[in-house]
Amino acid sequence: MALHWYLWLAAALFAIGSVGVMVRRNALIVMMCLELMMNAANLTFLAFARQQGAQGQGGHAIAFFVIAVAACEAAVGLAIVIAVFRTRGNLELEQARVLHE
Repeated sequence: MALHWYLWLAAALFAIGSVGVMVRRNALIVMMCLELMMNAANLTFLAFARQQGAQGQGGHAIAFFVIAVAACEAAVGLAIVIAVFRTRGNLELEQARVLHE
């Protein structure tokens, strides 16, 4: 497949994720959209690494680090979401903005 097909797919995934982050109010859905955006960035890195051939090993390394950051973000984010759910009883971001009440 040509490089531009991978880039179009990555752009579509990133656009869907960014719309989801801006529009949705549920914390779990926002986190899933952030993961979708990171996967779109990984797809871009790997597509360019595939185009580079043997010289494109840096794209694989960066994608590995993005996956590690995504795993850390998921662990910390889910811990925060569980803590907010236990105190507030829901996962709506509008109601979780004021945590001092």
